[in-house]
Amino acid sequence: MRLLLVEDDQMIGQALREGLNQEGLVVDWVQDGLQAGLVLKAAVAEYTLLLLDLGLPRLSGLDLLTDLRRSANDIPVLILTSRDSLADRVLGLNSGADDYLVKPFELEELIARIHALVRRAAGRSEPMIEYGELRLNPVTREIWLRGNPVNLSAREFDLLYALLEKPGAVLSRVQLEDRLYGWGQEVASNTIDVHLHHLRKKLGAGIIANVRGVGYRVAKS
Repeated sequence: MRLLLVEDDQMIGQALREGLNQEGLVVDWVQDGLQAGLVLKAAVAEYTLLLLDLGLPRLSGLDLLTDLRRSANDIPVLILTSRDSLADRVLGLNSGADDYLVKPFELEELIARIHALVRRAAGRSEPMIEYGELRLNPVTREIWLRGNPVNLSAREFDLLYALLEKPGAVLSRVQLEDRLYGWGQEVASNTIDVHLHHLRKKLGAGIIANVRGVGYRVAKS
């Protein structure tokens, strides 16, 4: 899962990025609203969620949010702000935000809200993703095959999760790289192939299908 964090406070931004990285979330971080708008407009990556501060330089968080919704960008938005009045919360939600979290907050609550928004966007009410003989829990980062737990590395789990977010959908190599790696992280040309090879060894050779000339998908056994 790849997130875009828009936060101008250096300490908060760094702490959030590091904390979310430790939970297996890929985070790109920008520090003003104008840059965030340019990143989203350029579609440099396929972001699952936008974490948005309101008090931003150059373009406020509310103005950025309004611009996104007017342009029919439906990315889930979670506002992170110190503005805690009822009027501010109502304005943020009525401007198109999907959730609103007041600073200071605990990282555990932020992560829970992120997963809840992702479930909602995917049309799921349960945290567990089930597809064929696979069961995956994004919160606890556990995976089962035919009821038996499977030990995956962090990258292997992230790759499988990316493929299972929309079960049956085909993702290209570039899309998979975007989901697993943020800015500044070098990706070798065979990295995805290596992770796929390991997944097939652990889950079975036929579990991930190669759609020639397009990409990869999870096969429903």
